[in-house]
Parts: sequence; C-alpha cells; structure tokens
Amino acid sequence: MPTSKSEVLQGTLDLLVLKTLDSMGPMHGFGIALRIQQVSQDLLQLNQGTLYPALLRLEQRGWIASKWGVSENNRKAKFYSLTRAGRKQLAQEAESWDRMSTMINRVLRTS
Repeated sequence: MPTSKSEVLQGTLDLLVLKTLDSMGPMHGFGIALRIQQVSQDLLQLNQGTLYPALLRLEQRGWIASKWGVSENNRKAKFYSLTRAGRKQLAQEAESWDRMSTMINRVLRTS
C-alpha cells in the first residue's frame, strides 16, 4: 500500500542536509527542512524527530558546525554551517549516491 509521504532512504538524509548547507549557506533547522521540502516539490517533508537527530549526528562527526543566532522571526535559533570536512564528505556521499543510483537503474532496466 503506497504511503502519502516519501520516506528518506537510510543514509540519504545526511547527503540532503550537507547539500542544502553547501548550496544555501548557514541555516537554522527549520529552514533546512523547508528548503528540502521546497526542492523536492513537497514530496519530502522532514519532521523534527528526523531532522534534529541528524543535525546532531552531523555535528558530532565534524561535518557541520553550529552557533546561536537570531532567525528571520527575531527568535533565538541554532544556525548550522558546512565545515571543510563536511564539504569533503559531501563529495564522497554524492559520488557514492551516483554509483548506487546507476547500479539500481541497471538492475531495473534488466529484462
């Protein structure tokens, strides 16, 4: 039975967050979630229970850094930015994704 919301494949959330920060620069968590939703044309909607543990994990790995600031709504928010190690990881993750999607497409095209 199909679901109404797309599920993020394991391991792809890191790639999506890293790419979003690479493209957009420093953002707060809600902004990251909105951007991913926007780019996916509302096919992917991240909730706090999915996004914030991922942000914590990425920060612990040294791929993103955070600092407190003020959001557009004049509220205190934690802003995340990509680190040098995060840029390197993004390149590796994107290459890995390309290889995996190529392999899956080959399997799907096989008769």
